[in-house]
Amino acid sequence: MEGCSSVDTPSSPGIKLIKEDGQPKVDAQAYRSLIGSLLYLCATRPDISFTVNLLSRFMQSPSEIHLRSAKRVLRYIQGTLDLGILYSRGTTHLVGYSDADWAGSDEEMRSISGSCFTLGSGVITWFSKKQTVVAQSTAEAEYVALAKCANQAVWLRKVMADLMVPQTSPTTIFCDNKAAIAIVKNPVLHDRTKHFKIKFHAIRQLQLEGEIEVDFCNTDDQVADIFTKSFTRVRFEKLR
Repeated sequence: MEGCSSVDTPSSPGIKLIKEDGQPKVDAQAYRSLIGSLLYLCATRPDISFTVNLLSRFMQSPSEIHLRSAKRVLRYIQGTLDLGILYSRGTTHLVGYSDADWAGSDEEMRSISGSCFTLGSGVITWFSKKQTVVAQSTAEAEYVALAKCANQAVWLRKVMADLMVPQTSPTTIFCDNKAAIAIVKNPVLHDRTKHFKIKFHAIRQLQLEGEIEVDFCNTDDQVADIFTKSFTRVRFEKLR
């Protein structure tokens, strides 16, 4: 792929891939080798995390469409070799972003969780992952993503304390779903929340203890959106 023409985004807008797409199969070993290299690259390139996470679901039996999508990531990297995360001296206040794409996985109807944390100028940790439960609403999908993000925040606060940079104030986690935020801040259970798994309600306790503070942000400012779905060039470049 050296010398290939570049593209503006790592995946086509609204891309939907399934395991059995009726296309001819390709060499699974070569595909796994390619995806493994891309997963390694995700350690410094969060902009490809969603696409690589999506492609990694088909390593057992990849098709030509899956391989073509993986090669598109290489074409995107070809045109963005000079990009990286910039860290500069500044604040040491931890800030998180949490988002979810409801029923983003077509085959299992599971949602996609996306999250990242910034420390001053750039992101220091991020993930894009398919949820382990089937969410019955957008609010539930966002709430599940928030719960996972809150657990990450607690771990990061402990790491910061070990590094002699304790977080004296609650870690703010921004979410663009007001319903999910209301569920976190309102301890009253009702028909819309009684089916949630108990472990997800630990986020309420973390907020009461002052470990985290869930706050609202507009969708346009939701940085974690890039970890949940694919976008057109303009939106993708803004989030990147």
